[in-house]
Amino acid sequence: MASFVISGLKPLPSIYHRPAARVVSNNPSKPSFLLTNKNYPDLETTNRIEFSSGVSRNWGLNVSAPLRVASVEEDEGREERNHGVNGFAEEKEDAGFDPGAPPPFNLADIRAAIPQKCWVKDPWKSMSYVVRDVAVVFGLAAAAVYVNNWIVWPLYWAAQGTMFWALFVLGHDCGHGSFSNNPKLNSVVGHLLHSSILVPYHGWRISHRTHHQNHGHVENDESWHPLSEKIYRSLDNVTKMLRFMLPFPMLAYPFYLWNRSPGKTGSHFDPDSDLFVPSERKDVITSTICWTAMASILFGLGFTMGPMQLLKLYGIPYVIFVMWLDLVTYLHHHGHEEKLPWYRGKEWSYLRGGLTTLDRDYGWINNIHHDIGTHVIHHLFPQIPHYHLIEATEAAKPVLRKYYREPEQSGPLPFHLIGNLITSLKKDHFVSDNGDVVYYQTDPELQEPSKL
Repeated sequence: MASFVISGLKPLPSIYHRPAARVVSNNPSKPSFLLTNKNYPDLETTNRIEFSSGVSRNWGLNVSAPLRVASVEEDEGREERNHGVNGFAEEKEDAGFDPGAPPPFNLADIRAAIPQKCWVKDPWKSMSYVVRDVAVVFGLAAAAVYVNNWIVWPLYWAAQGTMFWALFVLGHDCGHGSFSNNPKLNSVVGHLLHSSILVPYHGWRISHRTHHQNHGHVENDESWHPLSEKIYRSLDNVTKMLRFMLPFPMLAYPFYLWNRSPGKTGSHFDPDSDLFVPSERKDVITSTICWTAMASILFGLGFTMGPMQLLKLYGIPYVIFVMWLDLVTYLHHHGHEEKLPWYRGKEWSYLRGGLTTLDRDYGWINNIHHDIGTHVIHHLFPQIPHYHLIEATEAAKPVLRKYYREPEQSGPLPFHLIGNLITSLKKDHFVSDNGDVVYYQTDPELQEPSKL
């Protein structure tokens, strides 16, 4: 469907196999989205996946953690061989801390530190956030139309764009399966939320799963991954400017949906894209149809209320939403005062990749966008609901120690992050083509726009 926009180099093949699966309910006599598992919520859900091979697997893990769960255990075994079980409790802090060194703990150590209640998903609580956010969205629109004052409109755009971003985060939780234990409920709510802000739910969900499965990997990561020096040098000056010079990187998301990042091909709307396997074709088509339906509704509203009114009510808030999404997702993986590693080959593991992510403080916005800034634990255990992330993070800090980087405290609004963004875009340009533990390097010519 979107083949006319697909160009560039072929991406590396996925390192995880995704077999065809079907959903099986454990308790058909009771609506499964009303159930929660309070005994072992991190290991079980009300619904499971039964594969064609006859093996059952937790559906929550399928959408929120690596599908090859054994790969996580392999990570844990590797860390145990290197450092011993629970050796982190006895080691002294090293003044010469190396963020690229294998950590002296494993995923099991972090998981054990997180209270059991943090793994419990409450669908009623999740739905209450949806009702709250949707009510605010319609309330803001109604107030703006009623007042219809040019002093009010900019305030409306900032507030509504932020609320669009909040809707995205709730849909994001649906994609991870942290919204509820019921995949049908997650899919319906996820489609409604994401389609309303022009995001193809399943197409995005699948590529975002790839991001979590490969976080911190130079080639296999999907979201704001670094460019190798070879790919970077092959870019023309216009592409470099669009990727590294503000405001262009903060407007990248719609283009990424259509054509991904430099060095990768495929579209989130095309079921034949390299992003997907054949068994995901129907899901991608469904989401593309929902996206098209929303685009058609907006087109019709443009005739009904006029294009200027539609631009004020929806168009400009959509742009603000895109800027929020690009800002947050970029700064969760870039912009720390110390350079953080990226990995390849045998040096990469799910744990080490996840530990390169960053928490951020957004001040008043933390509650509005559902604590998405609490990102490290989210990346390691995406099945934890957003309303438990702060407690889970506090519990995990004694284990993580220096591998957890305390975020800079924000004022009411996170203006301090603009400086982090500018600094990173000026310095973080590419990584070496060689080596399994690499760090961003700077292109001095890109620091001087006159040379482009």
